[in-house]
Amino acid sequence: MQYKVFWCKVNKYYTDEWLNSEYLSDKNWLFIASCVVTDKAKKKWVKFVLQEIWKLKNNEKIYISWCWAFERWKELKSFFEIYPELSAYEKKIEILQEAPEATIKQKINNFKINKNIPKLSLTTKKFLLIQWWCNSFCTFCLTVLKRWKHFYRSKEDIVDDITEYELTWWKEIVLTWVNLWAWWVNDTNDYKNPKLSELLEYILEKTEIRRIRISSLWPEFIDDKLLKIFTNKRIYPHFHLSIQSGNSTILKAMKRHYDGEYIRKILEKIRKIKREDWVYISIWADLIVWFPWESESDFLDTYNLVKDYNITKIHTFPFSNHTYWEHVPASFFPNQISDLQKKERLNRLISLWDEIRNNFIKSQIWKTFEVLVESVKNWQFNWWTENYIEATNNNFEIISWNIKRNEIIVGKLVA
Repeated sequence: MQYKVFWCKVNKYYTDEWLNSEYLSDKNWLFIASCVVTDKAKKKWVKFVLQEIWKLKNNEKIYISWCWAFERWKELKSFFEIYPELSAYEKKIEILQEAPEATIKQKINNFKINKNIPKLSLTTKKFLLIQWWCNSFCTFCLTVLKRWKHFYRSKEDIVDDITEYELTWWKEIVLTWVNLWAWWVNDTNDYKNPKLSELLEYILEKTEIRRIRISSLWPEFIDDKLLKIFTNKRIYPHFHLSIQSGNSTILKAMKRHYDGEYIRKILEKIRKIKREDWVYISIWADLIVWFPWESESDFLDTYNLVKDYNITKIHTFPFSNHTYWEHVPASFFPNQISDLQKKERLNRLISLWDEIRNNFIKSQIWKTFEVLVESVKNWQFNWWTENYIEATNNNFEIISWNIKRNEIIVGKLVA
């Protein structure tokens, strides 16, 4: 059994489902969880498949799932027409739908998830889907065209899963997405009545799991009630915000639901949160540079946003106009920017982030954290602190510990 996962946490969740599926149980295979977020991601996929196809033995296949391989969660019938580079290897490639049939049926039937704990797992965390997909149709996004309409799970069903994870000794759950902040609203464009805070309150009341992480967030769904919940030490002090730009004109062209002023107000409130454990909150941001029409002044709004609010990590990309295979609405906007120009602004943002990140880590030295053992190899450990600082044997002084997988370790970050 071999697998390759590209990109998001939802990919990891469904890879677990496929690795433990009855369909693949008797097959010799390489499973690929694919991604279409940018042209670069697409090209990387083609290159990887073309490299690996020659390594297959006679009875082996490459099984491809996720955004590259389907539309509205069913396998893409026109796959080899869209990606003709792979058409010569059609007999060696099988296109899979989003998830095994059993999982699809459970999702359609009140969106219940398979309660069988996977025998194989990619991480020491449990990724827990609480919501599916999005119908907001941002102009830069291809993923929404591959997915289907927005769904969500009941709070009772979610807590049932968390309780079962607790009983099998998992210490951390990651609530995940595509647009998880739209939980319990009927449309992901309905951002004025968020309910995620109610779900988190319910989880805190009904479970005892130690670590609750929340993955990528859409800023327009954040309200004061939710920010208050982030004072609780079981809700981990980390925001990963899908911001994309700090400039109002560009945000409007992207078809986002907020402007630059709103983002700054939210970041100001986040920076004022007083945690029960006094851990400094980390903020990550997804950002796009050189969107069509982006001027130097527009870019500086994004640059200064990172600088002013100490964004501790950025996932920044040059805008992908998706000229390679499938397209997005912004692919057809005027004023497209060359790849050479895009690199300059990208590098400026990355240099700024490097400086902020280094200062952030220095400010956390000798502070006490809880970490979860992620991997152990030759007595070398890898962990992450609550606010997402990577910790190893070299920079973490252990106060109390247990070397078992999924165990909490208390210690101090050292220079």
